[in-house]
Amino acid sequence: MMENEYAKHEKDYIKEYQQKGYDVNFRFENDTLIASESKKSYKPNEVHIVAEHRYEGMSNPSDMSILYVLETNAGEKGTYLMGYGPNTNMEAAEFFKSVPEENSSNSQRIEVEE
Repeated sequence: MMENEYAKHEKDYIKEYQQKGYDVNFRFENDTLIASESKKSYKPNEVHIVAEHRYEGMSNPSDMSILYVLETNAGEKGTYLMGYGPNTNMEAAEFFKSVPEENSSNSQRIEVEE
């Protein structure tokens, strides 16, 4: 991953969440979210979004990204950063849209000082 692909504040947020125990990296593959270490895969109803941060691209506001802070029903906690705009992964976007509303909150949201 290129160092400046994502802006500094996104990395700051990821670091803050990692310090709170959200240290699993998730990737998206074949309509499931996969935890990189355990290789467990999750469907939308097995995932809880506990915080969400949206960012606009510095140079192009249509280049957005969303940081999802996640907990799974197996107790794994981590983050997933999804690009938005022209290079949206539509399957990943659909996945997160499919997470049941009752599984979605901002209960763990943190604000990082600029």
